[in-house]
Amino acid sequence: MEFSSFSNRTNIKPKKIWLDASTVCQLKCRSCPTATGEIGKKLGKGFLQFKDFKEIVDKNPQIHSIELSNWGEIFLNKELPEIIKYAYMHNVALNAVNGVNLNNADENVLEALVKYKFRQITCAIDGASQKTYSVYRVNGNFDQVIENIKTINRFKNKYNSFFPVLKWQFIIFGHNENEIGEARKMARNLNMIFNLKLNWNDLYVESFSPIKNAELVRKESGLGVATREEFRQKYGRDYCNQCLRMWTEPQINYDGRLLGCDVNYWGGDYGNILEDGLYECINSEKMNYAREMLMGKAEERDDIPCIHCKNFGWKKEYKTWVTNKDIKYVIMESRKLVMIENKLFEYKLINKIAEKMLTARQWLKQKKIW
Repeated sequence: MEFSSFSNRTNIKPKKIWLDASTVCQLKCRSCPTATGEIGKKLGKGFLQFKDFKEIVDKNPQIHSIELSNWGEIFLNKELPEIIKYAYMHNVALNAVNGVNLNNADENVLEALVKYKFRQITCAIDGASQKTYSVYRVNGNFDQVIENIKTINRFKNKYNSFFPVLKWQFIIFGHNENEIGEARKMARNLNMIFNLKLNWNDLYVESFSPIKNAELVRKESGLGVATREEFRQKYGRDYCNQCLRMWTEPQINYDGRLLGCDVNYWGGDYGNILEDGLYECINSEKMNYAREMLMGKAEERDDIPCIHCKNFGWKKEYKTWVTNKDIKYVIMESRKLVMIENKLFEYKLINKIAEKMLTARQWLKQKKIW
């Protein structure tokens, strides 16, 4: 199955979704709309209920992967263990790639992550010490985060499990750029993938803690750039193209409202999937028109949330519109494949073989072969 033209497509059935498990967070990160209270005002303060998660999984059998993290901290959701177990029993892979702060998590939840093969977790740790980490992650406890990571690793050893894959995300600021090397070393010792990320500049609020040593950041990032603006000018595309989620992995609020992408927090939505259905909302006239706008094929319209987004403004300025080539439809992924992966990782003798298979599949996806 191929997409020859997306602009007028009206039967999109995404196999992956982003479903926010929480819009509540205990930290006060400097550049985050959750910390300023904007998320609570526009999207509401709340948690994904297990009954709603179950309904979404049951009614949409094509969905095989769900991202749970976005505006809040997923570990504050008391029903998270039920959600994790139900997803595993129904061969749906769960991820928290967008990020968690991992400051407060009960041991039984951390064990459930391993026992029920939660796929990937990105831990937001922007420093190698409490002093540096807490500059951005206000109210955060660096030592507790590290302790929780060690607990997850202990359970991974107990269950002889490859999952969850742990990533250390280090957002580069001027106040922490001198600790990149030490953080990378700590991540390696904790068996974590180390991932440097360019900061948001002024995407949400005024720019916080601009980088000081641009040459160092250009080298450490591996991209030859120190800011998202430099990335855009050097590569002719956006650093993070969240707009693609409007086709491939749409963002859904904890209460069922379809937001389209993970940047939208202005309150505008494309319907409620719990009331109207996922397929109907994804293929509504409003959603289709928004996709036309993002491809540069339609005029701006006041009821489309994208008009409030700086990313959309940059697309207009730099002509980095979404193209058919950008959007991939991965036909081979399904709940059956998730089930096979789950079963393979049950057996110690073939655990390493299965690990290599998964790693190979991820590499193929990165190279856009699969």
